[in-house]
Amino acid sequence: MLEDPGAGAHGLPPGGGQLPPDRTQAILEATKHVAGLLKGAGHPFALAGSVAAYAHGVPANFQHDTDFAILREDARAVTEELERAGIQVRVPPEDWLIKARSHGEEIDLIFELARHPVTHELLDRAEILPVDSVRMPVLSPTDLLGSLLAAFSDHHCDFGAVLPIARTLREKIDWELLRRENEGAPMPEAFLFLLERLNVIDPPEGTS
Repeated sequence: MLEDPGAGAHGLPPGGGQLPPDRTQAILEATKHVAGLLKGAGHPFALAGSVAAYAHGVPANFQHDTDFAILREDARAVTEELERAGIQVRVPPEDWLIKARSHGEEIDLIFELARHPVTHELLDRAEILPVDSVRMPVLSPTDLLGSLLAAFSDHHCDFGAVLPIARTLREKIDWELLRRENEGAPMPEAFLFLLERLNVIDPPEGTS
């Protein structure tokens, strides 16, 4: 986890204010709850986002929610399953996800990862990993980082949040595939160049 350069002495925010409450365990409990329901009902899914990175060994750095990739055609059945379990579900204005709430935490159930539809092939590539002792499908390292790169834009380009994930998972990622998929996209290409300059990854063959 990168340090906040604006933090004051002893890690307190500037001005001596209190740090926000640690929501890590609550987010993990919400993740396990929803994953258990999806598994029990037989709905294909894969954990995505920062909790997926944690499952792959990246130190916990949860911001505000947990993400699941699901098939668009399963949205209604997933909604009904969660509602039967007493979980509040709502449909936001965006047409690429539904939102739920468990253990006081937000759950995003996503049918498109950065404008790329969730497919059976994507979910089939998921790895079964333990998340706080509960095993569940998790996006593969290459698919996980690919979804984060595809989300970069002129309005959302937080390299600092993705850099620790790339560093930790670099040996498990197909970098050549990600280069091909992001060819011509300025922000992902800039991030890949940054990784080269930081010696996280090697430059493409034939370049210096």
